[in-house]
Amino acid sequence: MTLLALENVSVAYDHQHYILRDFNLNIERGQFISLLGPSGCGKTTTLRLIAGFLEAKSGQFTFNGKNYTKVPVNKRNFGFVFQSYALFPHLSIFENVAFGLRLRKVSDSEIAKRVSRMLEIVSLTGYEKRFPKELSGGQKQRVAIARALVIEPDLLLFDEPLSNLDANLRVNMRVEIRRIQQELGITTVYVSHDQEECFSISDQVAIMNNGVIEQLDRPSTIFKYPRTEFVAKFIGFSNFIEFAYREDRDGEIWLKDKATSFRVPKHAGTDKSGGRKIAIRPEDINITADSPFIPSTGQIDTGKELNQVAGAVMVSTFLGRSYQYVVRTEMGDFTVNREMEEPYANGQKVLLTFPGDKLVIVN
Repeated sequence: MTLLALENVSVAYDHQHYILRDFNLNIERGQFISLLGPSGCGKTTTLRLIAGFLEAKSGQFTFNGKNYTKVPVNKRNFGFVFQSYALFPHLSIFENVAFGLRLRKVSDSEIAKRVSRMLEIVSLTGYEKRFPKELSGGQKQRVAIARALVIEPDLLLFDEPLSNLDANLRVNMRVEIRRIQQELGITTVYVSHDQEECFSISDQVAIMNNGVIEQLDRPSTIFKYPRTEFVAKFIGFSNFIEFAYREDRDGEIWLKDKATSFRVPKHAGTDKSGGRKIAIRPEDINITADSPFIPSTGQIDTGKELNQVAGAVMVSTFLGRSYQYVVRTEMGDFTVNREMEEPYANGQKVLLTFPGDKLVIVN
């Protein structure tokens, strides 16, 4: 059941610079959805619009079946966790968490009960009398989460909450955020520019680019089957080939150009709009020393050259566990990552094989 819907929403600064134009987003009740993308893509604007900090120039925002387009921020029962924690330095941890309840005129006994419960959920029982300056970054973030949750919000919003933490602490905190969200079953919208962070904790991820959602899907689906070239590049695909000819057969797509023929199995994420560009990750290309290679006849067939391209190593870089090669071929340069004991030398002839099940057709 849809809980939140943005319908044809446009947001502009100075009435000219549009950040979102005719933007649409539906979020199901209890869902954890992340907005992911590079700086300036509109993800934070979307979050601030939902929170009520920004007003749409056009379109409609509905929540739980009600029109929230003009509802002021103080009338929306939403919890917001800021990037900078935004804790009051002069208030104890107890009073920081209790702040929203006091604004709502909740009784002291109820405040004590609910604050205690929230501090238990975020594993900060016993920290009630401390002040923010006495806490670590991770503890401060948990206080911010507790403060957002204690008001029993209808929706929980996160604006890059882990960007100020070190790498190890970020991993621990994202596990905590997911645990708390699942324990309480609260609908959550999470903004980040960190792909791994979003993919690890979300039910759905929206990849945004220039105010548009390029793909909204499960993390595993986006990782395996990006729909557009932008999404593919954003999540780690760096090799792209565009073909002149495409033929759809039963269970397969055949692609051809002057150099060779490629065969791509059809799967749930296969582009159905007639796209002729494929993408593959550097670690998914097989590289071997060059062997006898029969040049393409120009006809699609099942010869040994299918999904293979001959080339030469131009650059070899040691990455620790693997080597990265830039291989020049008549189809262009390809980046290949491969674990091996003895690296190929610059100038060495090699053969690249592109496994069909690792190829993705993108728009």
